[in-house]
Amino acid sequence: MERLGLLAGTGKLPVECAREAKKLGYEIYAVGLLPESDPQIAEFATDYKQINVGQLEEILKYLKANNLEKVMMIGKVTKELLFNGKIQPDRKMIELIMSLPDRSDNTVMMMFIRELAKLGLQTFDQTALIRRLMPRRGTISGREPSAIERQDMDFGFRVAKELGRLDIGQTVVTKNLAVMAVEAIEGTDECIKRGGKLANGGAVVTKVAKPNQDNRFDVPTVGKRTLEVMAEFGASALAIEANKTLLVGREETVAFADERGITIVAV
Repeated sequence: MERLGLLAGTGKLPVECAREAKKLGYEIYAVGLLPESDPQIAEFATDYKQINVGQLEEILKYLKANNLEKVMMIGKVTKELLFNGKIQPDRKMIELIMSLPDRSDNTVMMMFIRELAKLGLQTFDQTALIRRLMPRRGTISGREPSAIERQDMDFGFRVAKELGRLDIGQTVVTKNLAVMAVEAIEGTDECIKRGGKLANGGAVVTKVAKPNQDNRFDVPTVGKRTLEVMAEFGASALAIEANKTLLVGREETVAFADERGITIVAV
């Protein structure tokens, strides 16, 4: 039976991935990288261990000890953890971070991939087991977007692609063809909160893949939590990139959107 290492951040994606991997016959050796990592992963794993994301040497030791050749990194681990003091990095992590030319998302993630490769560990495409979660083009919710919302989706798509090209973020909040907020280190939810508040109702949230998206990490993802934040701050529409964005918990997410009158469109 083939073995798969699973480095799990927060959110439901690691659970979805572990479930699908088990169905396909993988033995799963999972590491919860944060206290908030969903412990349900253990239901589908041969072995599950909690190791702080900053303890790189311990993580690598665990993966090597279990004779793994493939590793998947999935779930939310925001880069702000490097700056806010919530993780305690080990000496190896500190040395690697200090050696980087910059701290952009791609640079930091490629650092991890290189360290895994040194141990003969191949980093697996995040979407390989869960491509069914990527909606095709079209309206996903019950309500079609208005003409104005559609214009903001098109506008937001162009801006978000440029933001991704610069490796800053994947999400843009717009209203009436004006940018309310762009995502940076704070993550999607905080970007929506800031943009929604400034828009004072009727904001459009657009989330896309980076132009040169590496599917081994940071694949754009939305779910019910995204919609809850939008509803709280009065955003009325969500656009995601078709065939390139993971929609987690589609049924409950769409039900919530319909209940709140929010339109969701894969563009």
